[in-house]
Amino acid sequence: MDVILTAAVTANGMIARHSSETVEWSADLPLFRKQTMGQTVVMGSATEKTLATELDGRSIVVMHREMKPKMVLSEVFTDQCFIIGGAKTYTRFAPFLTHLYLTFHPIVFQSDAVPLFSDLNKELNLSLFKKVMVDEKREIYQHQYKVVACN
Repeated sequence: MDVILTAAVTANGMIARHSSETVEWSADLPLFRKQTMGQTVVMGSATEKTLATELDGRSIVVMHREMKPKMVLSEVFTDQCFIIGGAKTYTRFAPFLTHLYLTFHPIVFQSDAVPLFSDLNKELNLSLFKKVMVDEKREIYQHQYKVVACN
C-alpha cells in the first residue's frame, strides 16, 4: 500500500496561517478530490474541524493522540492511504510515508504559521517522479515525490 502525504504548501513550507484556518487559498482541491476518491484518508482531529466540505466517497480515519499510526495503517484495505493533515499527523506518519504530493503556492505566510511538519526528527530523502499541472495560468504544479530513504 502507498502511504501518501498530500498537502498544499506555501513557498516557505507552511500549510495554514493558523491551526483553525479553513484553507481556501489552495488551487489543488479538484485534483485532491480525484486522487483520494475511493481511497482512505487520514487526518488529525483539528484538521477535521477545518474541512469546508464532506469527504464523501472515501474511507475516513480521524487520528486522536492515543492512536498509533502503525495500527491505523494495518487496518487500511485500500491501495492508497492519503495523510491529509495537519502538521502533527504528518509528523506522526513520517516514518511510514512512501510518497509526498506537494502543491506549492506562490504565497509566503508569516513565520508563526503552521509548518508542513511540526517536529520531524528524521530526514526524508525524496526523488521527484512526476509533476501534475494544477493551475496553468498561475503555473502551479503538484510535485509528486517518492520517499527513497528516511535518515
